[in-house]
Amino acid sequence: MFHKQLAVKTIVILASFFIVLPLAMPSSAIAAPAWQASVTADQVVLVTARSITSTSGLLRTFARQGPRWLLIQEPVSVFLGRSGLVPAQSRQQSTGTTPMGRFRLISAFGRSPNPGTIMPYTRVDASDAWTYNPKIPSTYNLFQSVDRSWKSYGNYVEHLSALGPQYDYVAVTDFNQPPGVVTTGPDGVNRTSSAANTERGGGIFLHVSKGIPTAGCVSMNKGVMHSLLRWLQPQAHPVVIIGLEKALMK
Repeated sequence: MFHKQLAVKTIVILASFFIVLPLAMPSSAIAAPAWQASVTADQVVLVTARSITSTSGLLRTFARQGPRWLLIQEPVSVFLGRSGLVPAQSRQQSTGTTPMGRFRLISAFGRSPNPGTIMPYTRVDASDAWTYNPKIPSTYNLFQSVDRSWKSYGNYVEHLSALGPQYDYVAVTDFNQPPGVVTTGPDGVNRTSSAANTERGGGIFLHVSKGIPTAGCVSMNKGVMHSLLRWLQPQAHPVVIIGLEKALMK
């Protein structure tokens, strides 16, 4: 669960007053970890793995406070793609790999009621789906909310409410999101004016764990996912950074 305090603190008692001092060293005293480079967000979800073949890893969260980054969530275990990690620009659809890189967290959805997040949240039902048929670029890697079967999409669609507890709580990344404007047509289908790369795959989420590696998402304990959604704030421009421990924490 997320700590209610922003950092482990040392309390110094002086003249019966409590002075709270963060344990973090001044940024000028030690070199900042590599993951902090060029980060403009104020909230970071950091996911690290030991190697590119790892199917599990660690998740931490950090919040910016002035010149410092404060650890909010201590490391917890997560599952990654069943085929390990791959650089985002090299990822291919249906390979079971988790893309490495930095991605914005843009929205949330779930089968369960809003857990108290202020992120844009949709409670999904039987009419909600995620489409990624490479033969139909205009609907590739898009959320859909229209009552239809999507049979023509074959296996290239996720019926979100039918996928069980793993989708009780979900945070959506912007990995391979279409760059174009998304509009809803008369048939209720969402389409984009400029498609995503139909070779890269989509639907890369943070979601509740099934206890096994994923098709490419990052999955975690339900309580951690619940608390993560409650912590995320759109105004903090949250991002998830996924990569190797030895590279990001050096």
